[in-house]
Amino acid sequence: MAGILALCQQFALVTAAIFVGAAVYVSMVEQPARLHLDDRSLLTEWKPSYQRGFLLQASLALVSALFGLAAFWISRDGRWLLGALLIFGNWPYTVFILLPVNKQLEATLLEDVNARTRDLIMLWGIFHAGRSVLGLGATVVYLWAMN
Repeated sequence: MAGILALCQQFALVTAAIFVGAAVYVSMVEQPARLHLDDRSLLTEWKPSYQRGFLLQASLALVSALFGLAAFWISRDGRWLLGALLIFGNWPYTVFILLPVNKQLEATLLEDVNARTRDLIMLWGIFHAGRSVLGLGATVVYLWAMN
């Protein structure tokens, strides 16, 4: 059982760390770079980027949470549960905070782009940073639990 526990712990930590890397990359590199585009190009870039990023980050958060829960189940160490809850917290955070903005952006046609579109993408970027915080919190808790 110790071998299975170690694998669950390592996969929980690694997938959370990859999640953080992706989230921080979006917040620190991709979002600032896209904001240099004109409004129409900004939306054109955001739409496919968001869809691809969503698939990656949603999968990583779910896998990390499942491995964190498995590590908790085997070890009964509450730190694994806390880490799993933090990384999984990205799902409700996305649904309740980001999704309303996402829906507005996804519904915006290129011919309807205006200054409000840029404002929404800027707001999306601020909200997206919260995903980095949740992922970083999970990663730190998982690291703590590894010791």
